[in-house]
Amino acid sequence: MTAEAPLADRMRPRSLEEVVGQEAVTGPGQLLALALAEGRIPSMILWGPPGCGKTTIARVLAHSADYRFEQLSAVLAGVKDVRAVVERAQNSRAEGEPTILFVDEIHRFNKAQQDAFLPFVENGDITLIGATTENPSFELNGALLSRCRVTVLQELEPDKLIVLLERALTDAERGLGLSRTQIADDALELMAEQAAGDARYALNMLETFVDLHAQPLAKGETLSREQLQNSLQRRAALYDKKGDGHYNLISALHKSLRGSDADASLYWLARMLGGGEDGLYVARRMVRFASEDIGNADPQALAIAIQARDAYHFLGPPEGDLALAQCAVYLATAPKSNSVYVAYKKAQKLAQQSGHLAPPKHILNAPTRMMKELGYGKGYKYAHDYADAFAAQECFPDALAGTVLYEPVERGFEREIAKRLQWWRKRKLEAMAQAPEPEQGDES
Repeated sequence: MTAEAPLADRMRPRSLEEVVGQEAVTGPGQLLALALAEGRIPSMILWGPPGCGKTTIARVLAHSADYRFEQLSAVLAGVKDVRAVVERAQNSRAEGEPTILFVDEIHRFNKAQQDAFLPFVENGDITLIGATTENPSFELNGALLSRCRVTVLQELEPDKLIVLLERALTDAERGLGLSRTQIADDALELMAEQAAGDARYALNMLETFVDLHAQPLAKGETLSREQLQNSLQRRAALYDKKGDGHYNLISALHKSLRGSDADASLYWLARMLGGGEDGLYVARRMVRFASEDIGNADPQALAIAIQARDAYHFLGPPEGDLALAQCAVYLATAPKSNSVYVAYKKAQKLAQQSGHLAPPKHILNAPTRMMKELGYGKGYKYAHDYADAFAAQECFPDALAGTVLYEPVERGFEREIAKRLQWWRKRKLEAMAQAPEPEQGDES
């Protein structure tokens, strides 16, 4: 590693003992330590957020176990590149030297490209170590996953990042030790907070900060948190719109709304919008929430969610963000009911089981003479010809007569709906028992 290389590359750990924050897999007696002790590295998928040490761990394993190390990026490489690496690995294996092929962002390979690894992993030509920030069960095909051990790496906590920053500041061989720069503890803490778990970003921030203050410092002078705030641009919130960040934060928003926590709902909304999420996507999710989790407990919720969507579409960010915030607060504080959601799920299941049943003939139209002769529409009762505009007649197929799917809760407007349903159902039973005749007019 040359002195011109970035600090993050120069400070890359050279052994598992130097790896910080991943003790659950690198510590004594843990998976990777045991693999090194045995001298045999299994194929694996390293799953974790940016800057948590995926590339570093792959390099350490190769170096410590005396494997050749080959690296590809799925963003740039294709099947042709994979074949070239495999050919070199086969030649190396014939000479008694195994190869680790490290594939960064392996989730960006399509399923056919992922399949290209299978025969070479199976026969031992390569030990595959793939790195991904995405959930492997979503992005990698089952055949490849079955041949690799999924190893989950954690986001680095601020105290772990501070360890790395202090190590870089004092290391005279690879780090900034020769500069003898001193940085206040609270400035290092700010760096760790701003890095959001990303070691590379933290070390790049440190290197930039020291370079900006490369002029000789007065004896005993320490760079301060205020100088850091003035020197470095604020980092955008860590948010991957296509990855787990996307799904994790929309889940957090949805569950905060369901939990009637307006404050948390606003926080997760701000996290998503601040990270660059499409506001219309958030609006669509809130429209869905209004039906799924509020339903008829507050029928106005759906209208407000649609109005918020329209307002955002009309205004765009950042003005439209406020419409989404207003909607989030309304949805969070509205009475909740999933009764319609549950009822519709029941209806779907019942429809699948009884899709062969025809509607009762009396509620079918009879636009032709033949259909009338077959009894279509015969006996239909036009509701407006009866008292209270209600005619007692069965609308389910005969085999499902009397089925109840929707059971409203005793919250919000569904209390009123429950009263109405009880009244209608009682009237239906009474009316069908008495078989009343129309009060006026012909059936329509």
